[in-house]
Amino acid sequence: MDLKQKLIGEIVAEDFRTAAVFKKYKIDFCCRGGRTIAEACEKKSIDPKEIYNEINALPQGNQDGIDFNSFPIDLLADYVEKTHHRYVEEKTPVIQAFLDKLCRVHGERHPELIEIARLFNASAHDLAAHLKKEELILFPFIRAMVNAKITGNAIQAPHFETVENPVNMMKHEHDVEGERFREIAKLTDEYTPPADACNTYRVTFAMLQDFENDLHRHIHIENNILFPKAILLEKEFSVEQ
Repeated sequence: MDLKQKLIGEIVAEDFRTAAVFKKYKIDFCCRGGRTIAEACEKKSIDPKEIYNEINALPQGNQDGIDFNSFPIDLLADYVEKTHHRYVEEKTPVIQAFLDKLCRVHGERHPELIEIARLFNASAHDLAAHLKKEELILFPFIRAMVNAKITGNAIQAPHFETVENPVNMMKHEHDVEGERFREIAKLTDEYTPPADACNTYRVTFAMLQDFENDLHRHIHIENNILFPKAILLEKEFSVEQ
C-alpha cells in the first residue's frame, strides 16, 4: 500500500484496521478522509512516519472480516441501512434516557452533562431526518441505477438532477455530526467517567463512545466507499445512454 500517495479514506477503505491507528492520533478518517496522511499530520504537528510505520506493522491477512470494497453498491446500501441505521434508531432513545437521568442527578455537580445532553439530542434529531433522506431518496436511486445497469433498462432522471447533489448534502450533514461528537468527546474527556461516577454514569459514557465508534464506521462506509462508487456508476450509466 502506497501510504504517501493515498487519501486517508482510501487507506481505511482498503483495510479498516487502520482506522484504529488514525483514531489513536485523533485523525478523522470518515468525514475528513479526503486528505493524505502528511496533510493531516501537518495540522497536528505529528511526524507522518510514525503513522506509516504503525500501519505497515499491521499483520498481513484478513483486514476486518468484511471487505466492504467488494460489495455491490446496492448490497452496501442495504448493509448500511440494516446495520447502522437500525443501530442509531435503537440506541438513540436509550442514551437519551440515560443522559436525562444523569442530568437530573449529577447535573449540578457536573454541568458539562447538560451540554453533552444538548449536543446528543440535537444529533438525534438531525440523524433521524438524515437517515430518512438516505432511505427514501438516495438509496432507492442507487438501487435503481444498479438495476438499470443489470437489465439494460432506462432509468428515470431523478428530481435532484445528479446523485452528486444528495451525496454532497449527506456529506455535509456527516461533517456536522462529526463536529458534534468531537465536542462530546472533549466534554467527556474522551469518555472517561469522573472519579465519583456511579454505574449509570459509566454505562452512559460507554454507550456514547460505542455510538461514536459506530457513527465513524457508518460515515466511513458511505463517504469513502458507497458515495464515490455511486457517482462513478452514474457517470458510466450516463455514457452508455
